[in-house]
Amino acid sequence: MMIWDIWWAWIAAALILAILEVLAPGFIFLGFAFGAAAVGILIALGVTANLPWLLVIAASVALLSWVGMRKFFGIRKGQVKHFDTDINEN
Repeated sequence: MMIWDIWWAWIAAALILAILEVLAPGFIFLGFAFGAAAVGILIALGVTANLPWLLVIAASVALLSWVGMRKFFGIRKGQVKHFDTDINEN
């Protein structure tokens, strides 16, 4: 049994990535955390797959979560920033 076949290793990786997201906000690590958590849950439920498929699942969940977070937390329609002055024009 390798480390990527252990469910708690994926959950631990998800927690570490979530903590990194708190330290570096901007939805950089949160998608990866969702992907790692999804794979950890799948392995805990008994799904068996080799490492390439686990990485594909994690990457797919990460991509879908980033798209969802962008739609949910992104700039709303009509909230475009316009700058009238330049800070260098004094």
